[in-house]
Parts: sequence; C-alpha cells; structure tokens
Amino acid sequence: MQNLAGWLFSTPFLAVFGTFMAFPILATLAMSFTSFGLRDVTDPFGAEFIGLENYTRLFEDEKFTTALFNTAYFVVLGVPLTVGTGLAAAVLLNSGVERMRTFFRVGFYAPVVTSIVAVAVVWRFVLDPADGLIAGLAAEVGLDGPNFLGSEILAMPSLIVMAVWRNLGTAMVLFLAGLQAIPTEVREAARIDGAGIWQEFRRITVPLLRPTMLYVSVMTSIAFLNVFEEPFVMTDGGPGDSTLTVSLHMYQEGFDFFHMGYASSMAYVLFTVILAITLLQLRLLRDRTR
Repeated sequence: MQNLAGWLFSTPFLAVFGTFMAFPILATLAMSFTSFGLRDVTDPFGAEFIGLENYTRLFEDEKFTTALFNTAYFVVLGVPLTVGTGLAAAVLLNSGVERMRTFFRVGFYAPVVTSIVAVAVVWRFVLDPADGLIAGLAAEVGLDGPNFLGSEILAMPSLIVMAVWRNLGTAMVLFLAGLQAIPTEVREAARIDGAGIWQEFRRITVPLLRPTMLYVSVMTSIAFLNVFEEPFVMTDGGPGDSTLTVSLHMYQEGFDFFHMGYASSMAYVLFTVILAITLLQLRLLRDRTR
C-alpha cells in the first residue's frame, strides 16, 4: 500500500519527465540514425534509416572538427580559470570581509542570474574597438583599441573571459559554503602544530574541499562543453569559425539548414564526450579521505 502511494505521488513528475525529457532524448537518438530533414517534419516516419552514416560524416566534416577544437579550447582554458577564480574569491571572502560578505556574494553572483542578452550588450560596449571602454582607456595613452570580437586570435579568449566573469559567482558561492563547513577546530589544530597559511590551505583546506571542487569542476565542465549563448549572441561563430562551438554548429545544422538527423548525431557525440570527461573527473577528484 505504501509503495502504491509513493508511485501515485510520483506520477505527475514521471509524466512530465517522460513527456518532456525521456521521450525527446530517445527520439533524438532514433533520429540520429536517419536522414530526418525539413521534408520529414510533416511525416516523421517517412525519414530514411541510414545507420551510422551521420556519425561517419561527422569526422569528415571540417567544420565539426573546428567546432570540436574550439569547444575543447573553451573548456581547457575556461574551466580552470572559473574554478580558480571562484576558489580565490571564496577564500578571500571567508577570511577577511565578514561584514561585507553578503554584499560581495550578491555582487559576484549577479552576472549568473542576469540575462545573457544584457550581459552581451555590456561586453560589446566594453570590447567595441571604436567606442568601447577598453578602446577609450587605450586612447587616453595614445593607443588604438584592439578589435577583440573581430579578430580570429582574440575572439575566443574574449568569450572565455566573459564566460569566466559570468560564472565565477556560482563557483564562489559553492566554495564559500564548503569553506564554512570546515570545522574551525581542524584549522586551529594545524596552526598549533606550526602550519603556515600555505600549508594550511594545501594540507587542510584543499583536501576537505575536494567534494565541493569535484561538483564545481563537473558542473562547470558540462556547462562549458555545452557553450552556446556566448558565441551565438556575441559573434555567431565568427570571425571565420574561430568561435564556432559544437552546440552552435548543432543549432545551425538543425534549425538553419534543417539537417535534424545530422544535428542529432552531433548531440550524441557531445553527450559521449561529456560523459567521458565527467567520469574522468569523478575518478581524479573523488574524495580520498574515506
């Protein structure tokens, strides 16, 4: 009877999850083995089954290879910077500004909950080569402002800086919660034993923060592997595909060119990459204190 009551209470969630999550995921998987396109929208069962052709085509597609490289570049630079700056901000807030802690929390976290469009408008002003904030500062010393978003070399680093600025607030809040959960007795014992600030951080803080670090690293990696809004709003993948990411390329193939089957195969390749990286992080950063 108790089991029946549990299933009854779970039914609304299961219905929503099955309709809006499980079914689309399975439908996308099935679609990735077909030539589903615009002409099949009115007749989904009319799509031709082509097996692994979409997947083999991916690795012959230079644009997909470029998107994969750009995404890897974004993750390899963006994740450590976000985790590192978030941890540094949390340590500073936890140690020296107790009265203003709430103010700084809100300040750092505000970009996370701000619309990407609003953030993009601000950053376009900051990075504009003619009238932007950086260009204005450069002009004060007689220099020309760099064309950050118009340069194939500078465009992706500019988006990475923007993404780190926008997401470090989440990392900071999580690390701050982890730091406040560390017993003060442990720190005091380390200081009594003669541990310095660096030794305390390395031997006490980092090991006890490992579960938080694992969570922050995994969630940040997943978010950055799925990066879409930043290049979509700021550069549309340009200049010259230098900021084209897998998610943006998938969107273009699916909704601009209506190659739904091909876009679905990209989605599952990206899912496989995310799963592999997540499992690797779980192995490397797992809690070794137990």
